[in-house]
Amino acid sequence: MVDKATVIGIGAMGTVVSQILATNGVNVALLARDCEPADEIFVAGENRRYLPGVHLSELVRPTNNAMAAFLSSELVISAMPCQYLRAAWAQHAALVPPEIPIASVTKGIEISTLRRPSQIIAEFAPGHPVVVLSGPNIARELARCLPATMVAACPTPGVAELIQQTLGTSWLRIYTSQDLVGVELAGALKNVIALAAGILDGLRAGDNAKAALVTRGLVEISRLGVALGARPETFAGLAGVGDLITTSVSPHGRNRSAGERIGDGVPVRQVVEESTAVIEGIPTTRAVLELAARHHVEMPITRAVYEVLFENKPPLLAVTELMNRPPKAEDRV
Repeated sequence: MVDKATVIGIGAMGTVVSQILATNGVNVALLARDCEPADEIFVAGENRRYLPGVHLSELVRPTNNAMAAFLSSELVISAMPCQYLRAAWAQHAALVPPEIPIASVTKGIEISTLRRPSQIIAEFAPGHPVVVLSGPNIARELARCLPATMVAACPTPGVAELIQQTLGTSWLRIYTSQDLVGVELAGALKNVIALAAGILDGLRAGDNAKAALVTRGLVEISRLGVALGARPETFAGLAGVGDLITTSVSPHGRNRSAGERIGDGVPVRQVVEESTAVIEGIPTTRAVLELAARHHVEMPITRAVYEVLFENKPPLLAVTELMNRPPKAEDRV
């Protein structure tokens, strides 16, 4: 087990993971960016900006002092939004104690390099085993200790099992996997489909349409994942279809909620500006489409989302064009 951990990122997921660690008796340094004063955001043991209403354990210590945060740490959990990850690790990597595991809960793909979060971390922290944590995890439900599951993926023997023991509780069941690529890609790609699901909700397109979207969206996710080296079966598991279902139906999911506003006619720029948290699926859509082009993978739903987000295509027109694509057999995925 671990006595002290450092969590980088004070968003909802970083805060919730800190609380889970504290539940298991781990002392946690919750590290905020310099531009986010911890003493202003955390008031009376509560993250007023990102997770209001949840009282944190006394074992969780929010701080802006990076040197103190990493001192004697035995585990680091990286919970920064993907597009901020490189800057954060460039700043903090030298402070991380040698060889300790680093777990990533970030879901996305870096636009400028098309790298996954674990690849970015590995650039700055060579010699550290990196594990990816993903699954159907709405932060507000985790904060309420509602039953949930995660997948800890790492090819290094024993590391995923350490995370399983350190974060597992009576209400949070953690499975292990060696398919780091598949688990991480599933977590990133599902946000694109969640945006599309929200757009359908905004258009009042109905449950039949959403069921079709989620099913065909999973085909796209799997298609690209396998092309990038993931195992096909990963996308039929918790990190794949499990996370996709949650993020496509939950009223608390940022990407689905953002998509709903866009489908309802709110301009994309306004949706982004008014969100208190990063809508990771928006930049990820751009990165995913570029990856698909590089690997010659057909992703019509992702392209439609891209056209709505970045080319001002009316959402209803995008749906109509998807419905009018040439007929094909379903088993020709």
